[in-house]
Amino acid sequence: MPEIFPGRWTADIEGDFVVFLIGMRVNRPWKLRKVAFMARTMPKLLRELADDPAFGCLGSWQAIHSPVAPVVVQYWRSFDDLEAYAHALTHNAMWKRYFQLVKADGDIGIWHETFKVRAREYECVYGGMPRFGLATAGEHRGLGSASQARQRLDERA
Repeated sequence: MPEIFPGRWTADIEGDFVVFLIGMRVNRPWKLRKVAFMARTMPKLLRELADDPAFGCLGSWQAIHSPVAPVVVQYWRSFDDLEAYAHALTHNAMWKRYFQLVKADGDIGIWHETFKVRAREYECVYGGMPRFGLATAGEHRGLGSASQARQRLDERA
């Protein structure tokens, strides 16, 4: 079980960074071959990113939006790093296979959203949680109990 940090905590990342959300939606779950391909592919890519910090992925976590729609949240050092990984060998091979197998037939939908975050223009709070979210990618530090979101943002400016 992960370590729980009592009290309030926040996360800091030095400099600008990128938040990348990516997910899929299984529209036709009976298409088992396609579902299995997608279910195997993302964990493989995430292991590759975790094993090699040179790619620039600072951390990631996964959630299930619904039984048919997993989501991955990734934190990247820069958009250039994210873009370079999109052209990397493993990702390119997966992308080609995806288009061969799934194409645009609607059996499985995919999506992503990219957000560039400027240094010190974010805030986050975790209470009674293990390291989570941005705290998995940056510095995890204790936070006083009296601060509010606006105050934390103003202090960063």
